[in-house]
Amino acid sequence: MIRPTDHPDIPAPRVGVLIVNLGTPDAPDAPAVKRYLREFLSDRRVVEIPPLLWQPILRGIILNTRPKKSAHAYGQVWTNEGSPLAVHTRNTARALAERFADEGVLVDWAMRYGNPSIASRIAAMKQAGCERILFAPLYPQYSSATTATANDALFATLGGMRWQPAIRTLPPYHDDPGYIDALAESAQAHLAELGRPVDALLLTFHGMPERTLHLGDPYHCQCRKTARLLADRLQRPVEVSFQSRFGRAKWLEPSTEDTLARLARGGVKSLAVMAPGFSADCLETLEEIALRGRDVFVENGGEFFGYIPCLNAETRAIDFYQRLMRQNLQGWLT
Repeated sequence: MIRPTDHPDIPAPRVGVLIVNLGTPDAPDAPAVKRYLREFLSDRRVVEIPPLLWQPILRGIILNTRPKKSAHAYGQVWTNEGSPLAVHTRNTARALAERFADEGVLVDWAMRYGNPSIASRIAAMKQAGCERILFAPLYPQYSSATTATANDALFATLGGMRWQPAIRTLPPYHDDPGYIDALAESAQAHLAELGRPVDALLLTFHGMPERTLHLGDPYHCQCRKTARLLADRLQRPVEVSFQSRFGRAKWLEPSTEDTLARLARGGVKSLAVMAPGFSADCLETLEEIALRGRDVFVENGGEFFGYIPCLNAETRAIDFYQRLMRQNLQGWLT
């Protein structure tokens, strides 16, 4: 059969990796934050309240009061390059692209909420010839409000494509020995840089409503396992807490704010805090923990507070991600 003259060009087939993080507003101002929160808080995986009850509250109260406050918080951690979460995720993708360049693997990045969107990057990767894509949400612990909703957005995108790429999705890696090693090495390096020993090490994870545990979400158990394995690897006891409570429902406990106050009142004078549920530093780590968390600790009698950064795009993180992606690309690489 003769190829029609108007047949579209088809690029050479490639393998792609799309790393994904939660999301961020485009700017640290109220209008941008409002757009971001509207998308984020309208996700039924995030807020499991019937829309008829939730949307009037969201549109009538929250979106008219919270954006200004959140914009101020974003402004405290925003960098010259942009949102910390976007910067670190982009840098991670670039570093991985260099590692896989010789094998022709295209590495890109996206956000579940905000920009660049999952739909836009999947379309760009397909246009570039990616017929096989590893979709990699960088959430160590699985939650329906993070991993599952990212996968939802992916499959919704595929639902609108005539020629879909083959897809693999990255499973949680909360107990992967390479992940635990990377966390431990990072903790040891940053603890040494503090210049003084600490009385306690607190591991803070993002909170979830307690009902998600009873509904079958494995997040709480996976957080606890990460903490146990990291404590074993570091050969030291750790405290575990959950941050970012929102609304009146009961959330996973103990809360990070309460734990910081309790430790300080209980005689802990020097404390280090680490967030092993976050792959990259963001508003919840830099503003909520490194700034406001520090204030809570000091106001209750603490003297020294050291924040240990997320893995971000550190070499140890890229080494781990390269191994993890390669493991999940088996059979696709030649």
